[in-house]
Amino acid sequence: MNATWMLVGQGASVVLQAAYFTILARMLNPSEYGVYVGAFAFTNLASQYSALGSGTIFLRYVSGHREGFAVYWGNILVITFTVGGLLVVLLSLVGRFVINPESARLVGLAGVANCICAQLSVDTGRVFQAFERMRVTAILNMLTNLVRAVAAGAMLVFLPRVNAFQWSLMSTAVSALAAAAAIGCATMFFGRPRIWPIMFPKHGLEGLGHSIAGSTSSMYNDLDKTMLSHYGMNHANGIYTVAYRVIDIATIPVFSVRDAAMPKFFVCGRAGVAATALLAGRLMKRTVPIGAVLALGAFLIAPLLPHILGRNFQDSVAALRWLSLIPLFRSIHQIAGSAMTGAGMQRYRTSSQLGAAGLNFALNLYLIPSFGWLGAAWASLATDATLAAVNVAALQCCIRRSAPR
Repeated sequence: MNATWMLVGQGASVVLQAAYFTILARMLNPSEYGVYVGAFAFTNLASQYSALGSGTIFLRYVSGHREGFAVYWGNILVITFTVGGLLVVLLSLVGRFVINPESARLVGLAGVANCICAQLSVDTGRVFQAFERMRVTAILNMLTNLVRAVAAGAMLVFLPRVNAFQWSLMSTAVSALAAAAAIGCATMFFGRPRIWPIMFPKHGLEGLGHSIAGSTSSMYNDLDKTMLSHYGMNHANGIYTVAYRVIDIATIPVFSVRDAAMPKFFVCGRAGVAATALLAGRLMKRTVPIGAVLALGAFLIAPLLPHILGRNFQDSVAALRWLSLIPLFRSIHQIAGSAMTGAGMQRYRTSSQLGAAGLNFALNLYLIPSFGWLGAAWASLATDATLAAVNVAALQCCIRRSAPR
């Protein structure tokens, strides 16, 4: 039932995301879209450190032990507002040395949206996950995307042509509204947070490990867009990111299954990695066929992009076809990685993700200056394929290490 609610909610979210994504692409030409993407991809590289893993800590220790809700919920809020605020200031100072000047001017807005608002929304969703209230999580996600779609539609009516700054301002405002609504719902359903000063020292290192794991995922997803911005390839960045965004939307069903299963992974993890691996095997029987269908669908619908988004995005057809296998690879590495996280073997998952991030950076450093967005697409495809193979191998290694001798 939880997976069903997640799929229903995410299905509605897919439609709404596709709506505002289409409207946004029609309002912004590829270059302006590339400017916007450069700032948001750059800040997203650091956004996972805003909460320092407090959401995953909540999910691990409150699932099945609900008496700890108040202090773990307070831990999420204090850390995210404090560390997130510091990161916004730091990124604003550093941005002008990393990305092009047009994108650097948007870093402050992007930082607030990604490092504070988005992290609060995501971690509040984990609160509902811990209590297996997926219906509320699904509704919150749907409402967030509904507000974004309505905002984009209103801008299209009153401002048919907008620039990257105008959309960044609107996007940040919507993100703040979504975060406030999510926090209000969690407090109304489960109670007020309580501040316990020793909570961070108690779980700080573990939380940092989850942050590193999350940041490596952001790195191999956003390094390419940041580097395209660094080289001033705003048009190419817009073309490539449109295709990548379609892949992200297409992969939502896989993420829905993973998110619905996370509390079960943590519960099974108390019995050891063999139990979480068994659960992962059952889940992959569903996610791999889903990923294969999504990959085929992305390849087949690629020629429709210029008709939907405008002729300026003609090159996005080839980009989407190059990226089309990524949903299949994600259907493997997301589930195998979650099995290691649930069993308390996050270090193995973190190691594989760090390797993937390093591979992605090296490939992009070599390929982007010569091939532009095409080089970024090749690097992304190679990274996700490698991560799928490595996560499965790492999970098998964990099972062998934990087996009684």
